[in-house]
Amino acid sequence: MRRLLIAAGSLLAVALLGAGALAFAGGGDEEPPTERPASASAERGQAVRDTEEAQAHPEPEGAGAHPFATDPTEAATSEEGISPGAPSDEQIRRDLRELERYYGRRPGSRGRGVGVSGGFAEAPPGAPLVVEDVIAGGNAIARFPYRWGGGHGSFIDDAYDCSGSVSYALAAAGLLDAPLTSGGLMRWGEPGRGRWITVYAHAGHVYMEVGGLRFDTSGRSGRRGSRWQAARRSAAGFEARHWPGL
Repeated sequence: MRRLLIAAGSLLAVALLGAGALAFAGGGDEEPPTERPASASAERGQAVRDTEEAQAHPEPEGAGAHPFATDPTEAATSEEGISPGAPSDEQIRRDLRELERYYGRRPGSRGRGVGVSGGFAEAPPGAPLVVEDVIAGGNAIARFPYRWGGGHGSFIDDAYDCSGSVSYALAAAGLLDAPLTSGGLMRWGEPGRGRWITVYAHAGHVYMEVGGLRFDTSGRSGRRGSRWQAARRSAAGFEARHWPGL
């Protein structure tokens, strides 16, 4: 009997040692990986895709390559290129006061201000330079292909998703220094609608309005349809954000 008990104990010890080795090899003591935040478009494999991807006419598999965009700083209208950082509040207020004197009304009223021709936006005379630069950035990729995740590894890409598109246009005016997902754009700037620029974002999609003109991957007319659209859309469920003074 004594020999049987010793043998049984030995077998139990071997089993316990084996289980411990398996746990160690499988990382059993490691903490579980942190859950990645839901987003419309940072990298493939994220839990939440662009909820309006189907309305953006995405590129089909095997589509021919499209030329790459330039750096958004090169799209800016300023002869000296983009200035480091965003414009100061005082600079923006001065531009807005000058424009209000020019028009005799509040600038950027809904449905007025920025026009569109041939799929490209046109800033009204006297618009603040930062607004002109956002428009120039949007024009640079207005007819680019849509691809989920496009414009997030780098501003310089050959296709852009919803947040990649908005990020590129804002970066052209120095209002962003790195691409943001739609979730990230929910925290950009300050809450509420702006007088010139309003970003509308939720976890699954983002678009913006510049001077009353919509810049949106969703709803364009085809694979090379412009992101600039005169047609309005409901902002229900979106977080409205603006840059201070704009």
